[in-house]
Amino acid sequence: MADALVIFKPDAAYRLAARAGIWGWLASEREWKIESLTWFQPPASLIEGHYDFLAGRPFFGWLVDFMTALPMVVGRVTAAPDALERMRYDMGETRIQQSRPGSLRERYGIYGGVNCLHLSDAPETGTAEVARWSKFVQLDKLEVELDVDSNKPDHTFHLRSLATQVAGGIHVDLASQMIRELMAEESDLQGPQLEALFRITLGALA
Repeated sequence: MADALVIFKPDAAYRLAARAGIWGWLASEREWKIESLTWFQPPASLIEGHYDFLAGRPFFGWLVDFMTALPMVVGRVTAAPDALERMRYDMGETRIQQSRPGSLRERYGIYGGVNCLHLSDAPETGTAEVARWSKFVQLDKLEVELDVDSNKPDHTFHLRSLATQVAGGIHVDLASQMIRELMAEESDLQGPQLEALFRITLGALA
């Protein structure tokens, strides 16, 4: 069995209907086992090391901000290598615009790298990622219980349409305001935390 790091990124951790849908998939444990789950807000140094292969890319600053602005749900799963590959297939491609229809990212992702989940892409990667993250957060017990249902609305497809407009420079102010209003309806966040979620989502569209 191989270790894999799983992260509910901010867009999945705080959009409650999306989180419930993704958790329903992960908690099914069809060919994998959830070994740990906890809330954790990583420091910038950890994210910079995690994504060091992207350092220097124009979006790297946004990516670090996106992954450090709020606590996220972080965990470890174990799976056979072929099962891990099927989990990755279920998730879909990294960029939302390229994600396979019916995949989790196509169903719940908003735009570009605002793509809900991280999952180690190979046994070797999982071993390295779990070792790195274990220096900052405990990955050997279940500390979080997530709901598989939510009474919050799921505005994914409306958000995706609005995000495409903002990224294309079309009706930017109006679309941005609507993104904020819809994300507020999806989430329990308030005040500075809601503003942070809004800011890091819009940052992906710049």
